[in-house]
Amino acid sequence: MTNVLRQTYAELLNKFTDNQYLIDEFWTEIELNYSKPNRYYHTLEHLSNLLAQLIEVQEGLKNWDTILFTLFYHDAIYNSSQSDNEEKSASLAEKRMLELSVPLNIIEKCKAQILATKSHTKSLDSDTNYFTDVDLSVLGLEWEIYYQYYNNIRKEYSIFPDSIYNSGRQKVLTHFLEMDRIYKTDFFHSKFEKQARQNLFKEKELLKVSG
Repeated sequence: MTNVLRQTYAELLNKFTDNQYLIDEFWTEIELNYSKPNRYYHTLEHLSNLLAQLIEVQEGLKNWDTILFTLFYHDAIYNSSQSDNEEKSASLAEKRMLELSVPLNIIEKCKAQILATKSHTKSLDSDTNYFTDVDLSVLGLEWEIYYQYYNNIRKEYSIFPDSIYNSGRQKVLTHFLEMDRIYKTDFFHSKFEKQARQNLFKEKELLKVSG
């Protein structure tokens, strides 16, 4: 898993620099960030799962390089007690991409895609919709995987007591369930929408029982 991610990252950066030291340094930063002990879901495994989903629709994407930068940096900064993780992740992505002399249009698009994962609302940009869809792909997987996902999310928010967490989580679940479409692209809507709604509703019911 990690080897595939590292190779994919290195091949991406090799398009913009031949400085192997810089590539290794930037990868180490990503690996350390996604491997912090307070992470149970937003990990390298999360990146690996998203990469697999993106490869499945790669031919339909307009800018693969931008999507890959978005993938690697969208959760680079993650603190469950803060509400500006996406902004900080986008800022870090911008900083690293500037150091690599990545064209500004790619940088701006990447930042916009990272920020789009905050609300997961429909974008006018199709690549952004594909990315936010894969970011939510876990919602539409079989219940056993979803069950592990929401338990890992609870671990990431372990600093909060059930009374506070359950209330906040209910709002998140309701937010998705009230969407006309959770998945904005036809491909992922067809693949995940039905199961996602079943999973979200089931978790919502379980939260009611637990208080």
